[in-house]
Amino acid sequence: MDRVSSFDEPLKKLLGGATAKVMAEHLDLHTVGDLLHHYPRRYEERGKLTALADLPLDEHVTVVAQVADARILTFNNGRGKRLEVTLTDGSGRLQLVFFGHGVHKPHKELLPGRQAMFAGKVSVFNRKMQLAHPTYQLLDASDADEATEAVDAFAGRLLPIYPACKQLDSWRIAKAVDAVLPSAQDAVDPLPASLREGRGFTPLPEALLKVHRPQTKADIEDAKARLKWDEAFVLQVALARRRYADTQLPAAARRPVADGLLDAFDAKLPFTLTEGQEKVSKEIFDDLATEHPMHRLLQGEVGSGKTMVALRAMLAVVDAGGQAAMLAPTEVLAQQHHRSITEMMGELAEGGMLGGSEQGTKVVLLTGSMGTAARRQALLDLVTGEAGIVIGTHALIEDKVQFHDLGLVVVDEQHRFGVEQRDALRSKGKQPPHLLVMTATPIPRTVAMTVFGDLETSVLDQLPAGRSPIASHVVPAKDKPHFLARAWERVREEVENGHQAYVVCPRIGDDAEEAEGKKGKAKKKTAEEDPEKRPPLAVLEIADELRKGALAGLSVEVLHGRMHPDEKDDVMRRFAAGDVDVLVATTVIEVGVNVPNATAMVIMDADRFGVSQLHQLRGRVGRGSAAGLCLLVSEAHEASPARARLSAVAATLDGFELSRIDLEQRREGDVLGQAQSGVRSSLRMLTVIDDEEVIAAAREEAVAIVAADPELEHLPELRTVLAALLDKEREKYLDKG
Repeated sequence: MDRVSSFDEPLKKLLGGATAKVMAEHLDLHTVGDLLHHYPRRYEERGKLTALADLPLDEHVTVVAQVADARILTFNNGRGKRLEVTLTDGSGRLQLVFFGHGVHKPHKELLPGRQAMFAGKVSVFNRKMQLAHPTYQLLDASDADEATEAVDAFAGRLLPIYPACKQLDSWRIAKAVDAVLPSAQDAVDPLPASLREGRGFTPLPEALLKVHRPQTKADIEDAKARLKWDEAFVLQVALARRRYADTQLPAAARRPVADGLLDAFDAKLPFTLTEGQEKVSKEIFDDLATEHPMHRLLQGEVGSGKTMVALRAMLAVVDAGGQAAMLAPTEVLAQQHHRSITEMMGELAEGGMLGGSEQGTKVVLLTGSMGTAARRQALLDLVTGEAGIVIGTHALIEDKVQFHDLGLVVVDEQHRFGVEQRDALRSKGKQPPHLLVMTATPIPRTVAMTVFGDLETSVLDQLPAGRSPIASHVVPAKDKPHFLARAWERVREEVENGHQAYVVCPRIGDDAEEAEGKKGKAKKKTAEEDPEKRPPLAVLEIADELRKGALAGLSVEVLHGRMHPDEKDDVMRRFAAGDVDVLVATTVIEVGVNVPNATAMVIMDADRFGVSQLHQLRGRVGRGSAAGLCLLVSEAHEASPARARLSAVAATLDGFELSRIDLEQRREGDVLGQAQSGVRSSLRMLTVIDDEEVIAAAREEAVAIVAADPELEHLPELRTVLAALLDKEREKYLDKG
């Protein structure tokens, strides 16, 4: 077998169809290479017990513990049987329960004093932590064969505990790994020999062996150092090659002209730019003046004035004879941007119209739902060059749309746009246009180097004058229903003081959504079996309840993505004008909606949103001179990770701090995220939050290697590994973010 193909070998050849099927469906592992890169999550020492006190709720865990006692209880007048086993480890206790016919075997085997590995999902019942129907493997089995096997596998060694799933326990994964471990010898080593020796790294086959079957803790450290470096390095080489390719592209330099549109705009600004805005604008203008396309990521807190910076860049490009396009993720946001930009520009946005300014240009909107006549006019203004600025949704990318001379593309909220869409828009210029990507989701430096590694980064971290503080509180609706009642009283008080409020729900609750849900659902558990599984709260239901109950007498309106665009626009206009007291909405209000008079926000089922999303939503209040209030309503259990997340959001307004917490919470997941890539991501060992030095050093090495040998002609192994990891599709996907 040649060196690459043993890693490409399908798992079903070695493990049998049933196991391979579970691995493919539940763990996304398909080949020998995939399984060898499925590293243990942690290691237990044989004879040493797991800390039961620290188990995370709702997660599938594997623990090593000792049986303290076991007893069978009957219920339903003796017709039903339940086995309760108590485990102990010195730090705490954990209860196991088995029901029905499943009680006989564990009752015979799980005797007090016995030690075993147990795997299952941690839940809470009667305020006690428990595992229901866990699978287990005795570590001091009485059956001679089983005992020998268990002792052989684990005696004197560190027990690898693998990320597992309900269908496949950690120890079964360990057995499967044993079957493929000989293939580790065939691993293609991507590191140039000089780099490997210079940094004293373990050879790759040895690192794979040590990570799966360590003899000592030093083995684990050795293996991790090597495998982390590989991941960081291969990724940084891919990004360095992208950046290098981009610097080879030609672009028209766009320099602002004196006494042009930009100067006229600056002269009418009623305020001065913050120091941060000045600094970032300079970075952007320097990039625009070069003959290679700018690729810059502009990140800034909600409300830090990114739109102002982007608009000034667009005006500079129009001054230089080009056109600028701003791409927004939703129609609501495109309309909002169009409205705020034309308001900021005043008569400068009415070029060629009666009463418009001499220096002005036309600012057009282009969305999928526009009427035919308006759309035809917008397309005509673009192709003739009459319109210097266009703002739109991805309708801008359609084939029909042609520009006179596209010089700059501004993408708002990058994480919602694929790189294919970005490239489609880029191809509309005579030469590649300059590119500015904006995000209000603060990104820690290491993630910026990893996920957005092909973009230069600018950060706006000062808030403009006049922004108010926002107080945030968690409202535990289940434990303390009177807190929720008080939350609605607070909303009423804000409205009585002349302000407005948002109520955000995770779901719409209309027929179309229900039908989709039914279509895609398998057999649903009854609520009795799993009370946690109720559907998320819905906009239409909550709005109805509030109108009839807690907020009766106030003007309550709804806003969600399935409304007709005119209807959405109408509601937003009336809310902005102050005619609507309370807006009950989905996350369509997450970015860009700007109503300074809205001071309160209640987020229902807040635990169903991510940390960054909650921070984004909260940024919609406190935009005027009055203080903001954000109430995070949740039924999550006090000890759950979901509640810990909400407490973190309530405790700080610093987006960068929250993005770190978000990453730490999601570290089991993959930083590049499976959703972003059609292909499986490469990060298994590297935690972007802890390994800043590794990433920075790998980036330096990668840049030097690519500068010396852009095609990697002298590094065939590195080329092979890159090709396997980042086939053409994957390389494109890298900056989907």
